[in-house]
Amino acid sequence: MADVKEGLPITPAVVQWARERAGYSLEDASLIFKKIAAWEAGEALPSYAQLEDMADKFKTPVAVFFFPAPPALPSIQQSFRTLPADDFAAIPRNIRLLLRRGQAMQINLAELNEGTNPSKNLIIRDLKFSPNTSIDDIAAAVRNYLGVSIEEQASWKSVDEALDSWREILAARAGVYVFKDAFHAPNYFGFCLYDAEFPVIYINNSATKSRQIFTLFHELGHLLFHTSGIDILDDSYLKHLDDEDLKIEVICNALAARVLVPDDVLDNMLVGVQVSRAIAEQIAKRFNVSREVIYRKFLDRELVSAGEYSAAADAWAAQVKTKSSSSGNYYNSHRAYLGQRYIDLAFTRYYQNRFDQGQLAEYLNLKPKSLPTFAEKFAWGGL
Repeated sequence: MADVKEGLPITPAVVQWARERAGYSLEDASLIFKKIAAWEAGEALPSYAQLEDMADKFKTPVAVFFFPAPPALPSIQQSFRTLPADDFAAIPRNIRLLLRRGQAMQINLAELNEGTNPSKNLIIRDLKFSPNTSIDDIAAAVRNYLGVSIEEQASWKSVDEALDSWREILAARAGVYVFKDAFHAPNYFGFCLYDAEFPVIYINNSATKSRQIFTLFHELGHLLFHTSGIDILDDSYLKHLDDEDLKIEVICNALAARVLVPDDVLDNMLVGVQVSRAIAEQIAKRFNVSREVIYRKFLDRELVSAGEYSAAADAWAAQVKTKSSSSGNYYNSHRAYLGQRYIDLAFTRYYQNRFDQGQLAEYLNLKPKSLPTFAEKFAWGGL
């Protein structure tokens, strides 16, 4: 029993809850944490370093392990209205962990903002649609709500700038925070978690930037219908949906292209133009979208054949180099994942003496030892 006195007084039931919620069997978890069975049985206690590693692995804040009992959190699965239960169950463990992190970020946002979204406008509250609403009407309403003109969109000098701009606009003008992470699952491009006050979108940072923009608006479509959603390459789950949910998925799949490249604007650009792959590339650069989005619009207008569309899509896909998720500077990557708006919010509350550095590190998903360097780089000069 000596070990019990030498560790941190965590709650055994919470350890078991966090492990099971993260999708680990006791046997699997024991390969990572040799004493976890003893921690769950109350026969031993972890050191701070062990607790920190466990919190990171199970995507659970350190503070939660000291709760007297496991927290009563709503089931994430219940909010995925348009994803059948069997398909939700097939989601890999690493994506499930990211879903848990997304839920934790919603809790963080609520705590940092005292329960009220700081945006004056909340798009999921202000815009209301039915599954029978025309996709053109939905896209026009979204574009008008966000207040981005074609000229402003065209002024962004790169896809990187466009992604950053759309991300900031969604948070500032629509009340939707967008986070990023390396999903380590190439078939998963992003997901959203609905909440009446703090809806969030997560996008796969390993995807191309143009794909990330597309996913951002795909997930926004889900939020507009008050449901969580996921952007996945394999859409076979669609055949299991009822008519209403299928209509919502069809809208989500079409929304990005309609918002980013309005049909009337594209039609005017195509007057007297002979379409080609080169023309598609020129238009894609103007709107900061992928060439596939433009070519798909050509296909819908019967300006190219299905065979030519597939050939072009395959050729462009072959040109895309897979980005290593481990490349780049750790601190810069973490800033990109969180977004500067969220970082500023957390540091502002810290400077207002709302909490200590340990809690700040948790809000930022950082280990305490990494906090000083991160603060020096991205928080007005340091702690």
